[in-house]
Amino acid sequence: MPTPAKGARLGGSPAHERLILSNLVTSLFEHGRITTTATKAKRLQPLAERLISKAKRGDLHSIRQIAKVVHNKTPRRPDEPGDANTILHRLVTEIAPAVADRQGGYTRITKVGNRKGDNAPMAVIELVLEPLSPKQAVVREAEKAAKKSAPKAEKDTAAKADTVAPADDAAASSTEETSSTED
Repeated sequence: MPTPAKGARLGGSPAHERLILSNLVTSLFEHGRITTTATKAKRLQPLAERLISKAKRGDLHSIRQIAKVVHNKTPRRPDEPGDANTILHRLVTEIAPAVADRQGGYTRITKVGNRKGDNAPMAVIELVLEPLSPKQAVVREAEKAAKKSAPKAEKDTAAKADTVAPADDAAASSTEETSSTED
């Protein structure tokens, strides 16, 4: 049995906290973005990221694990057929392919101020469905290639040489300045 989180929980008991997070993640996948308290958003983010990673795998075991958490209800739009548009189906067929090239960071939290009634800090958590820009993809590939090609010892010596050289230049220029001011 997993040990419960230390400190205050969302709700009263661990079971209630799981239900709150389950409802939040279901709403997030249904609407794409939700406004909630900052604490709930921070607790929701790792759960949503894990479920999206499982949806990207797409195998039966992963889908069944997702179904334990996500309420597989149909959206409340009467014009759409219910069976093919469940939240679980949308997660696997729409959201997971949209973030297939991302290695993580499927959600974004933005703080939006305090709630009027009780002054609770509020935040918007949303799915990041934009594709990676080509520039970011090229930079990441170049970094991977550089890591594979350069041994670690060469990296360490190059880093030390870079940090020592500017300091020597600064010392030389400061000694030149002091000698010119003495004249």
